[in-house]
Amino acid sequence: MAKRIDISGLSAFYGNHKAIEDISMTVEPRSVTAFIGPSGCGKSTFLRTLNRMHEVTPGGRVEGKVLLDDENLYDSNVDPVTVRRTVGMVFQRPNPFPTMSIFDNVAAGLRLNGSYRKSELNDVVEKSLRGANLWNEVKDRLNKPGSGLSGGQQQRLCIARAIAVEPQVLLMDEPCSALDPISTLAIEDLIGELKERFTIVIVTHNMQQAARVSDRTAFFNLAAVGKPGRLIEIDETERIFSNPSVQATEDYISGRFG
Repeated sequence: MAKRIDISGLSAFYGNHKAIEDISMTVEPRSVTAFIGPSGCGKSTFLRTLNRMHEVTPGGRVEGKVLLDDENLYDSNVDPVTVRRTVGMVFQRPNPFPTMSIFDNVAAGLRLNGSYRKSELNDVVEKSLRGANLWNEVKDRLNKPGSGLSGGQQQRLCIARAIAVEPQVLLMDEPCSALDPISTLAIEDLIGELKERFTIVIVTHNMQQAARVSDRTAFFNLAAVGKPGRLIEIDETERIFSNPSVQATEDYISGRFG
């Protein structure tokens, strides 16, 4: 079941450098929340704190709380690997495992997490590829390398791989930035379908995309060069784009800066 995320007082660091500061927000289940803001304001860093990927970076550490329903993901007794299984990630550039077939790409996470009979793997791989709207395009070449697909197909393959392990949350870091317009629309349509099952958080530089796919939008900005990024406001997407509460949000959306 898709889960709610509650973030409170979250700051993230690279060594002594504070990248984001004192962020608090709620992400509702079975919804799409978009993060927007100028480059360097910490959107992707914040996204990576939500599944403990930030701490994989040398010097990366976090202060504050991230609650998935009522469990703090940063409690000392919580396994980061379990967190990343529950909170999946799709990256900016499609990254299928290059030496693996389409089938094995989707099945990779399942095999890491336990033993499955061949028939079970077949069922989950098909379900996941159907969930990523890719099955009909690849069902006759499941044993071919995933790297042989087009860019848009590769990104949908990565989404299929992410949802195969049944996460509750799906994070997407600019998932369409490397794609052509047709592939971008296919991914956007897919996001609309996936929110029926998952809580989705997406980072995007594309204002139109945020307006099209998200239910709520969060605007991040820097107080000044060299200062940590901060959450300026978060609200229903329609309100953010039509009547934001903060002048800086309106300035960014209207193209005055960023």
